[in-house]
Amino acid sequence: MKGISIKDIAKQAGVSPTTVSFVLNGKAKEKRISDQVSKKIQKIATRLKYKPNQLARGLRTGKTKTIGLIVEDIANNFFASLAKVMEDEADKYGYKVLYGSTEDNTEKAKGLLEVLKYRQVDGYIITPTKNLDKEIELLKTTGKPVVLMDRYFPHVSSHYVVVDNFQGTYDATSHLIQQGYRKIGIVTITSDQIQMKDRMDGYMAALKDHRIPFQKTLVKKLPFELDREHFTTEIKHFLTTVKGLDAVFFATNYLGICGIESLRSLGWQIGKKIGVISFDDHDLFRLHSPAITCVAQPIPAIGKNIINLLMQELNQPSTSPQQIVLAPELIIREST
Repeated sequence: MKGISIKDIAKQAGVSPTTVSFVLNGKAKEKRISDQVSKKIQKIATRLKYKPNQLARGLRTGKTKTIGLIVEDIANNFFASLAKVMEDEADKYGYKVLYGSTEDNTEKAKGLLEVLKYRQVDGYIITPTKNLDKEIELLKTTGKPVVLMDRYFPHVSSHYVVVDNFQGTYDATSHLIQQGYRKIGIVTITSDQIQMKDRMDGYMAALKDHRIPFQKTLVKKLPFELDREHFTTEIKHFLTTVKGLDAVFFATNYLGICGIESLRSLGWQIGKKIGVISFDDHDLFRLHSPAITCVAQPIPAIGKNIINLLMQELNQPSTSPQQIVLAPELIIREST
């Protein structure tokens, strides 16, 4: 079925297509179009369920009222919840969000950037993959705002909104030590990106400050691309080969979920045989018995800050990048 066009609305309103275009693009007052005519056009457009061609509108106005969002995995509870917050916030400004997942794959991230460029989005929100720094630098030269989230490149000058990963993990590890745990393992991924590096550094700093020797055998690094079955297999092997392990910190929520599954299959009682903390909260952690202690990221604050920053840049671009670091919250539950 053919879509409703500006010409169709103009015919029914008895005005020129140009007049309709001015009204629908918010230029009625600027072009001195009467309120009566403007309301008539809007009413007809609504009745006919007119939907503007965003690419065509972009060519005319320079704005498509769309934002490109690239995350690591939209199925992950953290990114899904954050995407919902950003969609709601962007909607307040009349913007829609187009998004995709990279699966932490740089080639896939590059492909998504090309799609978003073709769709002529007005700005970008990106969870960058390891080798996406050159693309970020190039994207900045287009004049469209780019805000990085969850992680950033220390050597790239950019806007970003992140949490204090170092402090969050430092507090979690310190909590375990204060609870009497001494042989504390950490399960993380084989990534040298800034957010994972900061979590590892926070773990090591807490051990040092509490005069507990760091042991490489207490660190288990797993490739991001492993499936759930292999994650649980590797975690089970780690748990059963480290002698005297009395607590474990999982550096992401998906590792935490796989960790719970591994511990359950071993028959280990969480909170009794072993203490457990995960970075990022999840409904499963809250509902699990015993409930799982976590380092919760302030998702509503992250999303609102990202959209506010992007809107500022769309309206009044600044010369110096704004870098926002938010504090996570240690939520103590029965698992520790």
